[in-house]
Amino acid sequence: MPLPSAPHPPRVLHISQPVDGGVARVVVDLAAAQAAAGTDVHVACPPEGFLPGALAALGAGVHVHPWTASRSPGRGLGTEVRDLKRVIASVRPGLVHAHSAKAGLAARLALRGSIPTVFQPHAWSFEAVGGPTAFLARLWERRAARWADRIVCVSEAEWVTGRRAGISGSYAVIPNGVDTDRFAPTGQDVAPVRLVVCVGRLCRQKGQDVLLRAWPTVAAQVPDARLVLVGDGPDDARLRERAGPRVAFAGAADDAAPWYRAADVVVLPSRWEGMALAPLEAMACARPVVVTDVDGARESLPPSHRPHALVPPEDPGALAHALVALLRNGELRDALGRRGRQHVLDHHDTRRAAAAVDAVYGELLGTAPTEYRECSTT
Repeated sequence: MPLPSAPHPPRVLHISQPVDGGVARVVVDLAAAQAAAGTDVHVACPPEGFLPGALAALGAGVHVHPWTASRSPGRGLGTEVRDLKRVIASVRPGLVHAHSAKAGLAARLALRGSIPTVFQPHAWSFEAVGGPTAFLARLWERRAARWADRIVCVSEAEWVTGRRAGISGSYAVIPNGVDTDRFAPTGQDVAPVRLVVCVGRLCRQKGQDVLLRAWPTVAAQVPDARLVLVGDGPDDARLRERAGPRVAFAGAADDAAPWYRAADVVVLPSRWEGMALAPLEAMACARPVVVTDVDGARESLPPSHRPHALVPPEDPGALAHALVALLRNGELRDALGRRGRQHVLDHHDTRRAAAAVDAVYGELLGTAPTEYRECSTT
């Protein structure tokens, strides 16, 4: 099947908060692909963190507009919406693409359907909270769907989660992609120790606390195993307190590819996701992965990987068992690495994802036929 294609709109404004992690990486990759294809790309985001610097490095084809906004909703939301309205009025985009819950909240309040709007949750906000807060988040998403011309989900599972939450609207399912040139194996041998690497923001979502509970079992059964947590975040101090021997904290990394290449196994024990980038990046580097069976995980893996790579969330015992099995079997690790690389090349290249997003834009603006997978809950 040919990749979807569409003429590019004259001006696109991406709005993003957060400015780090997988969401920021997706925005950078989309901006780079769209600018290279001739789109006038603008991005509104807070001025700190990874995202604005990475966008600036792309060159003159991408314009960055500082937009001060906290990561979570708070008392400053009204000011944030007003500031975003000023950015939108200045840019005068033909289409707005809002990334993640906070940007989706502010953008839809600012626009209220006045121009074509794409909302990409990158995992639903109500999965991150519980009780009354989760109820209010679901209620907001149900009502705000009328102000999104398209809701882009990164996995079928994320779409199903939205549908079950009662969020009606026009959906497109576009799996995440990664830069398969940047994330690629080097052919170099890994270190003599058995190295497990976890790349992700140090926060409850990513589940590093579950991994630390599993690690003593792994260390007891594989004496030369070492664990490295790559990333920073609000749980840094708490996780360091829980970490035992043979666990290292590497901090944030602008480029995680060397860590993937150094690893024997890459692990991501998330509590929720849309479709995590870290496992895709690791597989692109020909490394086996172990991930929790949350939204997007099963879809991101080749079928042959699932018996070895998928474990239930919040289950340190199952996580330890899967890691030990892979650390003890070098032939299996190599085979999974090769198959994983080919799977990402075939299904999760960032160019494929960018082309599918452009097809959504073209359909909304009436400049191209719909060639991507579209779902509707209306």
